[in-house]
Amino acid sequence: MLPQIRHQGAASAAALRKQSHTLFLLPAGNRLPDALPERELWRAVLKRRESEVGELAKTPLALDLPQGGRAACVMVDAKAARFDRLTALRKAVMALLDEAPQSLAIADLGAGAEAALDAVYVASINGVPLPAKKKKPAKGLAKIALFADGIRGADLESVLALARANVLARELTALPPNDLTPATYRQRVRALAKSQGWKIEEYDFRRLKKLGAGAFCAVAQGSNHEDAAIVRLSWRAKGAKRRIALVGKGICFDTGGHNLKPARYMQGMHEDMNGSAVVLGLLQYLAETKQPLAVDAWLAIAHNHLSPGAYKQNDIVTALDGTTIEIVHTDAEGRMVLADTLTLASREKPQLIVDFATLTGSMVTALGNRYCGVFATGDELAVQAIGAGRASGERVAVLPLDADYEEGESGLESKVADVKQCSLAGDADHILAARLLKRFTGDLPWMHVDLSAVSCPGGLGGVASDLTGFGVAWGAEFLRRWVAAE
Repeated sequence: MLPQIRHQGAASAAALRKQSHTLFLLPAGNRLPDALPERELWRAVLKRRESEVGELAKTPLALDLPQGGRAACVMVDAKAARFDRLTALRKAVMALLDEAPQSLAIADLGAGAEAALDAVYVASINGVPLPAKKKKPAKGLAKIALFADGIRGADLESVLALARANVLARELTALPPNDLTPATYRQRVRALAKSQGWKIEEYDFRRLKKLGAGAFCAVAQGSNHEDAAIVRLSWRAKGAKRRIALVGKGICFDTGGHNLKPARYMQGMHEDMNGSAVVLGLLQYLAETKQPLAVDAWLAIAHNHLSPGAYKQNDIVTALDGTTIEIVHTDAEGRMVLADTLTLASREKPQLIVDFATLTGSMVTALGNRYCGVFATGDELAVQAIGAGRASGERVAVLPLDADYEEGESGLESKVADVKQCSLAGDADHILAARLLKRFTGDLPWMHVDLSAVSCPGGLGGVASDLTGFGVAWGAEFLRRWVAAE
């Protein structure tokens, strides 16, 4: 649960003296604001460190005040990139949250309403401890006192909705694999759908088998229990004319199957369901903020386990749309479960499909874990994706989707089936995976997000935990731009 927000006007000196932990937001410039408490003390510390005031935009300063409180100063430069502003805010906030306070004051001393809202977002998402099983549980931030003028209630509620969505995605992803199996995940999704008023439809293993969803079932059959499913959640804004489909990969644990991962690469594979968690968070945000959309969210929930019944190399399976697929590597299971899920989504004829998946290691090789790679079926979508990354602080890079990547032995051409699942040549697997998925989108406008930034040691942007929740803020901004363009 997010900390409670108490929004007040500009802070008085008396009110600030009562706070145990305070974040001061300073405007860009070369001087400290007159309203900054203990101004001379801050100046003395800067002088001792041989630092200029302007450096507070990159390196916030924290110190203990004479009355016993702790404070941090950060300069927010509106001309700086959003990612850089969020990063500076995260550093400042964590200098205070590391002491596990019950309350935090945020005081705007001239940085402006946008900076204050960003600070609330950063404090909110980092004030909630992620799931862990320790004898001494971590305590979350209970209250935030916001001292700022010019904050509209609707803007504050939107920021808090985005924070709740990010936390939902990260909390689900952090759950250990013995707590989040496909069966228990589906239970959680049902409970969430009930609380949010979403419609829910579950395509369980037997139903999918009967429908002919051979790509999904090939992966799911490796588990001893048939608790895998494709889950559809639906929400409609009143009078919505634009219909979208969100698709998320929900592999609760990925062993690699017969092509078993070594321990180093199996570590953390409970996070392979992150794409579905991002979709859930994004759906929650769209519904809470009443965006003018009709949304179907499709979650491909399964395990990729090793067993005598698991699918194997050289199998040929038939996907839901009739495409035959030659299995090349059982650890390329994400594109298999997404193939049939995309087919179901495309049959509803949405105006746009966006899928999220921790799909390929080669995307991490290409970009590291500070950007995510995206693929688009049109230049306009690509431009909107880049703009959304800059505006949200969740940065993306657009990669090529040209058809000739499929050619030859290093591509997807198969001698025994309509298409190969992947190639063992190891060249541009992230692009080959996107090319394979595109076959199942019904030639509809489509965005594919390969979540290489699902986890970034030390945090990323405004998020301090290794798990980033990347994709929720980007998706919210991207869809806002898409709606505006439409």
